[in-house]
Amino acid sequence: MREISYSEAIRESMSQMMREDEDIYILGEDIGVYGGAFGVTSGMIDEFGPERVRITPISEAAISGCAVGSAMTGMRPILEIQFSDFVVIAMDNIVNQAAKMRYMFGGKAKVPMVVRLPSGSGAGFAAQHSQSLEAWMTHIPGLKVVQPSNAYDAKGLLAAAIKDDNPVMFYEHKMLYNVKSEVPEELYEIPLGVADIKREGKDVTIIATGLMVNKALEAAENLEAEGIDVEVIDPRTLVPLDEKTILESVKKTGRVLVVYEAVKRNGFGSEIVSLIAESDAFDYLDAPILRLGGAEAPIPYNPELEKAAIPQVHDIYQKCLELLNR
Repeated sequence: MREISYSEAIRESMSQMMREDEDIYILGEDIGVYGGAFGVTSGMIDEFGPERVRITPISEAAISGCAVGSAMTGMRPILEIQFSDFVVIAMDNIVNQAAKMRYMFGGKAKVPMVVRLPSGSGAGFAAQHSQSLEAWMTHIPGLKVVQPSNAYDAKGLLAAAIKDDNPVMFYEHKMLYNVKSEVPEELYEIPLGVADIKREGKDVTIIATGLMVNKALEAAENLEAEGIDVEVIDPRTLVPLDEKTILESVKKTGRVLVVYEAVKRNGFGSEIVSLIAESDAFDYLDAPILRLGGAEAPIPYNPELEKAAIPQVHDIYQKCLELLNR
């Protein structure tokens, strides 16, 4: 199978879906000739034209309002927020409008829109352009939240998100855009709410999200040399969450490490810990559940400090050893 990058997979998914359905269009800042801040939409305006690749003013409030309104009247917009941090300017339209409409109109109104959100640190964009804020959106009933960790998942999950009749927040880690993996040429969907076991093991379960999935897999390879068999679970979608897969893995290994890039306090990993603590899987634990998250500080501009602010492979490695020593 051919290999393409994470950004190419996202572009291919959008393009293939747009060829099938004329109601799908994309909108955002500089997404035309420039191809967006990270080049994800490069070339799409040449195929679909300015009516379906809508270049907008620099106003996240205006862009999100347009997306919500057009979604309610039958279109399927894909909105690109240039950096996920800027979603704060669109919060009223997303949180108080898009997320609530279907409920408030008794199911007679739908808001089928996707909000693409380049997120995370590692690219040297500093405190206002590098945050991981996905946990905010998981707190809002009516929103679905997706966080793919590789190109294959990104293509399939995005296709499913575009077809969904609810607003979907689609988090794309900036450091994954150039990472390649095997991806089929044909269009396919990965259902929302289905986790993936990226690596099977019997000694420790690592539940990781986004870029941390890749770091967890690398740490697991290093631990294998020590005779430690690590299972790595990627939820892929945070809302809806595949609780069954997570709990079955916990029962199998008896030791759990939850890894996420966002600030450790109140990050989505805390919800996973609560899920386990409130289930019968808790009785299978042989050690306390550990969390590994980002530092309680804005993301620094300095490259070495930026690395220190979020979990790295060696941190995951050490936490797994700590779990086993308990």
